[in-house]
Amino acid sequence: MRRLLAAIAAIAAALTLLAPPAAAASASVLQRVQASGELRVCIWPDYYGISLRNPRTGQLSGIDIDLSAAFAADLKVAPRYVESSFATVVEDLVQDRCDVAMFAVGMTSQRARQLRFSRPYLESDIYAVTTHSSHVVQRWQDLDKPGVRIAVQAGTFMEPVMAGALKRATLVVVRPPDTRERELEAGRVDAFMTDYPYSRRLLDNADWARLVAPPAPFYVMPYAYAVRPGDAAWLGHVDDFVARIQRDGRLRAAAERHGLGAIVRNR
Repeated sequence: MRRLLAAIAAIAAALTLLAPPAAAASASVLQRVQASGELRVCIWPDYYGISLRNPRTGQLSGIDIDLSAAFAADLKVAPRYVESSFATVVEDLVQDRCDVAMFAVGMTSQRARQLRFSRPYLESDIYAVTTHSSHVVQRWQDLDKPGVRIAVQAGTFMEPVMAGALKRATLVVVRPPDTRERELEAGRVDAFMTDYPYSRRLLDNADWARLVAPPAPFYVMPYAYAVRPGDAAWLGHVDDFVARIQRDGRLRAAAERHGLGAIVRNR
């Protein structure tokens, strides 16, 4: 038995010696990015002002398209975009489908248990969108009443927040291919909850949409870039990039280009 235990200890020691040191392991993502010449960036291609794909041309636009291109340029590589969503971003990062998620990812406690975040660069409260013709929802206080149906997009931070906030209204979780807008236009819900960037999409493009803002800050969420855990050096590179664009004005300039100047976090 003593010889067996000694053999097991020797094997364990050998495996420890074969394992890469922490510094080498932590540099793995950066090394791969530089070796491949590309930065794999997870985006949600339906996020207005953030990372929107034009359905007619296929062209991407938004603050995080500009800033991911800037990050790739700083690393002297090319960006390659990987379609993701708030419902799948954790799996996409953990399963190594992308190197970084750059689409204004809300820093929720649930995601923080599974991912690592850069410093925040944007922040947004929650808003309601209803129709101009709605007689059910006229003001914020009308949202939580019996018989009112409030929609949220599956996987967004509004889902758990509104699940806890609504006491009398009914929460409707909308999953693709359905959309909150379609459910609202069809009359199946009375309003849906969203953030500042997405609300701009409706106000800029839908003449039927009406924004209902909270009378006081309701649930302000910081947004950041996310990476999978286990690579402190890579997280440091992402975090340093955010700090640089906050200092040198690139963040502010990109936000203003896409109508998001009001939600910039400068530190």
